[in-house]
Amino acid sequence: MCRTADLRQAILARNDDGARELRAELTARGAAAVNLLSSPGSGKTALLEAELTLARERGVPVAALTADLATENDAVRLARSGVPVKQVLTDGLCHLESAMLRSHLAGWLPDQTRLLFVENVGNLVCPASYDLGETLRVVLASVTEGEDKPLKYPTAFGLANLVVVTKTDIAEAVEFDQDAFLANVRQVNPGVEVVFTSARTGAGVGALLDRALAVLDGAEVHRPVMAQASAHGHSHGHSHGPGGGHSHSHEHADGGGLLAIQVSDPVGERF
Repeated sequence: MCRTADLRQAILARNDDGARELRAELTARGAAAVNLLSSPGSGKTALLEAELTLARERGVPVAALTADLATENDAVRLARSGVPVKQVLTDGLCHLESAMLRSHLAGWLPDQTRLLFVENVGNLVCPASYDLGETLRVVLASVTEGEDKPLKYPTAFGLANLVVVTKTDIAEAVEFDQDAFLANVRQVNPGVEVVFTSARTGAGVGALLDRALAVLDGAEVHRPVMAQASAHGHSHGHSHGPGGGHSHSHEHADGGGLLAIQVSDPVGERF
């Protein structure tokens, strides 16, 4: 049992080392990564497409890497924004890791990129444990998922720098209780900012981009402090800044592949 725990800790420690290195490399380039976590069907891809399109219209150099167990469907959708997009196929792995992300960026990330949006695998369990070298960690939840989502997934919501609620255009139809949702978010992550969006109507679109740019320009990042232990009866600490670390017991497997969809081909050195 101790060997298993030690192995898990070693895996996460190795991941954290890689995350610190990647974060430092991005910072040296004047760039930052935004890690997007959510359940499947949250509307994450639709919102991200809208944010990427807005970034292109504003002349903000951004890129997106999207991860899925199979299919390049999300990359095809994100490519419609007109920004550089890459699909990573994890071949069954339920999360991205810092070494995987770093390897997929090598030779691809355009030199002038300021923001890299990483659409993690649709899953609120596995990805929550892995720092990807991001400067901003965002957890998304749709109004259709229930107000208790933060309590069911306290690690994911508890470590978020920003919480985004999606599909607000149908909130009334599904009887979404906004006050209850906010109270549950505060229970696991006091003080975290929550924004409400609808990719369909455009409500709140741009809030994610603005927050990411503000952080890139030196605005303070919300530092989450877990307000309660996870549902599995253990505590979890995690830092998203240089020198941070975390501990968490989690199963791990290796594997992966990628399909690249590059919409534009900016000139310059690549990551």
